[in-house]
Amino acid sequence: MTEESGIEVAVVSGLSGAGRSTAAKCLEDLGWFVVDNLPPELIATMVELGARSSGAVTRVAVVMDVRSRAFTEDLGAVIKDLDARGYKPKVLFLEATDEVLIRRFEQVRRSHPLQGEGRLADGIAAERSLLSRLRSEADLVLDTSNLSVHQLRSKIEDAFGTEAGTRTRITVLSFGYKYGLPMDADLVMDCRFLPNPFWIPELREFNGLDDEVRNYVLGQEGAEEFLQSYQQLLRLVGAGYHREGKRYLTLALGCTGGKHRSVALTEELARRLAEEDGLMVKTVHRDLGRE
Repeated sequence: MTEESGIEVAVVSGLSGAGRSTAAKCLEDLGWFVVDNLPPELIATMVELGARSSGAVTRVAVVMDVRSRAFTEDLGAVIKDLDARGYKPKVLFLEATDEVLIRRFEQVRRSHPLQGEGRLADGIAAERSLLSRLRSEADLVLDTSNLSVHQLRSKIEDAFGTEAGTRTRITVLSFGYKYGLPMDADLVMDCRFLPNPFWIPELREFNGLDDEVRNYVLGQEGAEEFLQSYQQLLRLVGAGYHREGKRYLTLALGCTGGKHRSVALTEELARRLAEEDGLMVKTVHRDLGRE
């Protein structure tokens, strides 16, 4: 990003089958506004619109491939034009060995865009020749031959991500078992091992957001041990998810009606994850108010 323009611009290109789609999805997850296969003559216009969006768009990534007509000539000119305007585009080029590319195309049973009536290897060779100049001028060249999808995402995050953009986003959700399990939960914990405030007349009409219920639930034997143990488990699991490229995690805590115990524990767990572990956390109380 440059001080002159106030917007970051990235151009993603490379050999077909080398991972452009994965790169595009990763950049979207990192908060980039991604446009796939935009005609080269419209790239500068798109960037200008982003620059005039009053901060709504601060990072624009354009994914280009040989499907675009006059690809090499137009794209090279556009990159120079953006550079002259002060946008300083960062060019990412993805490649892989012929053997790997052939195997990938055979696995998905698709022809190469430059193959025509020839062999798959002919199409790869033609594309490699066509893109040779762009590769030589790229800011970052990634060979994905021996990279898993998660490893490729990690390298792109290192090059294009921010600290906030690469952090795992966690949703802590409370629910009532009487209304069914949440379908989008990654991990589900049962809070019914704690006494139910519903059976205490003076607490029945309150919910887990009220101090009366919160203090009662968190003060029960086993509540603090549960929170500490679960938080420690989440540190271990979360680190593994992060290594595997999972950036969104939904934790579900359930009690009978989703009103008292699960709500109080959800709020407290979310607070600890945000304050002690520095995670990006939001809470959702799916069934609160249904009774």
